Amino acid sequence: MNKPSDSKENQLDIMRHSTSHLMAAAILELYPKTKFAIGPSIEDGFYYDFDFLEPLLERDLMKIEQKMRELKNKKLDIKNKNYGIANAMTIFKDQPYKVELIKELEKAGEKKVSIYELGEFVDLCRGPHLKNTKEIGEFKLLSLAGAYWKGSEKNKMLTRIYGTVFPTKKHLDEYLNMLEEAKKRDHRKLGKELDLFSFHDEAPGFPFWHPNGMALRSALMGLHDKLHKDYNYQLVSTPIILAEELWHRSGHWDNYKDKMYFTSIDDRPFAIKPMNCPGVILIYKNRSWSYRDLPIRFAENGEVHRHEPSGTLHGLFRVRAFRQDDAHIFAREDQAEEEITSIVEMIMEFYKTFDFKDVDIELSTRPEKSIGSDEIWEKSEGVLQKVLKEMKLKFRINEGDGAFYGPKIDFHIKDCLGRSWQCGTIQLDFSMPERFNLEYTDNEGQKKQPVMIHRTVIGSIQRFVGILIEHYAGQFPLWLSPVQVKILPINGSLAKYANEIKNKLEEENMRVEVDLRAESLGKKIRDSEMEKVPYMIIVGDKEKKAKKISVRSKVKGDLGSMSLKKFTEKLAEEIRKKK
Repeated sequence: MNKPSDSKENQLDIMRHSTSHLMAAAILELYPKTKFAIGPSIEDGFYYDFDFLEPLLERDLMKIEQKMRELKNKKLDIKNKNYGIANAMTIFKDQPYKVELIKELEKAGEKKVSIYELGEFVDLCRGPHLKNTKEIGEFKLLSLAGAYWKGSEKNKMLTRIYGTVFPTKKHLDEYLNMLEEAKKRDHRKLGKELDLFSFHDEAPGFPFWHPNGMALRSALMGLHDKLHKDYNYQLVSTPIILAEELWHRSGHWDNYKDKMYFTSIDDRPFAIKPMNCPGVILIYKNRSWSYRDLPIRFAENGEVHRHEPSGTLHGLFRVRAFRQDDAHIFAREDQAEEEITSIVEMIMEFYKTFDFKDVDIELSTRPEKSIGSDEIWEKSEGVLQKVLKEMKLKFRINEGDGAFYGPKIDFHIKDCLGRSWQCGTIQLDFSMPERFNLEYTDNEGQKKQPVMIHRTVIGSIQRFVGILIEHYAGQFPLWLSPVQVKILPINGSLAKYANEIKNKLEEENMRVEVDLRAESLGKKIRDSEMEKVPYMIIVGDKEKKAKKISVRSKVKGDLGSMSLKKFTEKLAEEIRKKK
């Protein structure tokens, strides 16, 4: 359901939108020849896109902020008026981006457009806004970024200014403190420091995974794969490249082709897959199925490629190639509710392992661009809503944001800083089985069409690893750490004994390294702590003679001397509990 207009969230959203107009008004006074694009509110703030004559610098933000405060203190009214198309075109004759938007509105059948005035600044906007600038709270301009007009690389690169606003200084300070903490946890910075992954100009938007990063991924997917085995999924794998005709049939061509990569093989057009579902459908169609066989649960950790504009690329959070922990369930219609319930339980069980604060659930309905009849959409949305209600889970309706082939349930996890990340999803699809003539034989020997459930738990594995890096600030729990134990011999003569310990720990499936550098013990300990290794084993002549080890914890400090057997049992229990 939509948020009520008097909710605190909606009032804050209105304040953010109004502050973006205040910023634009300040820009107009400081840089009067600037061309204005759009300036919406977003989660935690607002932005506005501008076309400046000269490049704007970070240091200019303070000057803009000061001008914004001057305008706010003038207690300017924010007025709304409606104008006919011709009048609106005259008002914005020197603003090409606004003229383009007005022409689009006219083409869509609009006779009048909504315009807001704030001092000398006039903007094309539906609103709503605050009534007066005095109602705007405490604000801060945060950063500059490049943004293509309408998000297309074919258009001009504009300057985007991000900002935030809160009702009180206390709330603003709390948010700014959170941003400072987030900078320390930036997965791009920690990914480099911990030697997890890298990016290179030779492959923009395509991450390179280092041994430590692969160890982290393997530990993550070990948990993931065990969970799938417990829930009776079967693993499959489909090709990365599939014939273009398949994407026409699936509906991706009409709804997704701008994000796809293409090639040609033997003069036949092919596409690199942006999603895994059409390939899995071909596996289902490869044999006949009975009602007794269903549900069929095919899981595929498939590599997909999507063309993302270069300006939107952001570490592991926005890449052009990523691995999706996809699964596709083919079920009888009467099994759909039970299957979706099981998936919700599975997703919640997985997230609990990582100590995420809470999970917000969103039910997204039919988008503007979609396939399938109204009847199918109404039925499938009803099924998802019924499951969530019967499970007594709180959820909100996100109108018009479903997949083009069906409605979906999205799961938003909150990390230790309270930031929300959309990861898992469940999509109920009646349309694709119809397009591909999928069948099974019912108990009376008649051919029936199954329903198809698309789902992910992690979503993008790359993105989820980025989230985990920031959630834990790189200090991963033992079971997830790329290197779980580092052995530090105090001199080179102890290398053999250190390697014997390493071999015994590796026999117990521990991830271990030995530091044989000719450095002092103090430096080795400091470096190991910088690498955020959970446990260190200090090896000296005394330990070798006693056949014991001296253990140091990254979190608890010196744990004293103990036998290797006792230490191994301690680690095994900690890994089992996944604390």
